[in-house]
Amino acid sequence: MTLAIYILWNVIAFFLVGYDKRQAQKGGQRIQEKTFFYDAFFLGAAGVLFGLYFFHHKTKHRSFVIIIPLLLLWNLAVLYYLWIQGVLF
Repeated sequence: MTLAIYILWNVIAFFLVGYDKRQAQKGGQRIQEKTFFYDAFFLGAAGVLFGLYFFHHKTKHRSFVIIIPLLLLWNLAVLYYLWIQGVLF
């Protein structure tokens, strides 16, 4: 895994939140909430969290406000572990 892949994954996560916000406004097909949690768990929490506040989307849902930052801490712990193992970067 490289830094570029991590950044790309988080950019995609960010835009998924924006897409879901746009769909919510138009009444279109929405992204399931569990998709955001899975994405955040698998090292996309920074993108999801930034997207939540940038697009002002799902910030009233306690589960998102509490769990996504916790998943960001999880992501940082995993990245640190991969870094000390020499797998990352």
